[in-house]
Amino acid sequence: MLTLRAVHHVAIICSNYEASKKFYTDVLGFRVMAEHYRAERRSYKLDLALGDRYCIELFSFPDPPARVSRPEACGLRHLAFEVSNLDEATAWLKQKNIAFEPVRIDEYTGKRFTFFADPDNLPLEFYEQ
Repeated sequence: MLTLRAVHHVAIICSNYEASKKFYTDVLGFRVMAEHYRAERRSYKLDLALGDRYCIELFSFPDPPARVSRPEACGLRHLAFEVSNLDEATAWLKQKNIAFEPVRIDEYTGKRFTFFADPDNLPLEFYEQ
């Protein structure tokens, strides 16, 4: 039987490498573990960590095709980040001029959450624990 241990990472292809790098590091607070430019692909690969855990590979490619992400398109729906205080998290987004949806309550857990987007309109979520 297959036994999965954890989600290892999420790979994201961005349209503007510098804007996305700034968003994931300066706005969301990910730490750069490694950054590589692959000349043969004209592509960057940025490995990002949250705390001491590797979790996002951020890629750039020349002229990536747009991907439909809303409303409710088939595929990855969103990437959620756990926060301990949603009010502090949304205040931080406001300070960084990042728009977010009104805070909602999860009807099953009673926990609060909100959605916002990265520079490529990838839907992201803050979920309060």
